[in-house]
Amino acid sequence: MAISPKNQKILWANAAGCCSFLNCGIRLTQSNENNTFYVFGEMAHICGEKEGANRYNQYQSDKERDDYKNLILLCPTHHSVIDKIENEKEYDVDLLHQMKASHEKSIANALASIQIQSKYELANKIYPLMLRNYECFINYGPKSELARRNPQSSNHKLWLTERLATVVPNNRKMYALLENNLGLFDGNEQAVIEKFFIHVRGYEAWVKEEVSYEGIVRFPGEFEVLIKKLSNASTK
Repeated sequence: MAISPKNQKILWANAAGCCSFLNCGIRLTQSNENNTFYVFGEMAHICGEKEGANRYNQYQSDKERDDYKNLILLCPTHHSVIDKIENEKEYDVDLLHQMKASHEKSIANALASIQIQSKYELANKIYPLMLRNYECFINYGPKSELARRNPQSSNHKLWLTERLATVVPNNRKMYALLENNLGLFDGNEQAVIEKFFIHVRGYEAWVKEEVSYEGIVRFPGEFEVLIKKLSNASTK
């Protein structure tokens, strides 16, 4: 049995592409001095994958063993740490579940609880996240220079990873900020924001494999115009 694409997507998106080990949080996609991008995140099993491995549970089925609930996204260093036989008691099942839950909760709550006083202030919170998603698409997406040079390269894997590590978590943050402060906007602006909500819900459906990537409603250009206008107005 292998980890399914669905479980891989949920794990990478919920961890925002960062190591879940306590006080690590290193981003698991990097570039080297030659500007070559690579992915080094590892999907570690909380209850060991094979008999004899740390925290192995003989009563788990193969499906349970490779399920999202039994996986934690780690950097190679911390994957090695938790799987050293001498560390089995220190890094037990409960502690690894706690690390995973704490990391994913910190990602989900990163901006949602911030008190916002105006839509202009909110736009200034949204704009950097939107820009980061745009840069991700431009640099790694199917229309990027990398993809045009070599459509068959490993860049597709990198684009898949960046969608999960950057775009989905940023979408979730923007969605939460907007939903919690929707009353700051007038009716016309709310209609534009609703189009963005539909786009984000499509992404979530893709992560859960309820729709194909092609089934996601495209990012609404009028939402970008609205956020840019409001963020610029707040600086004048």
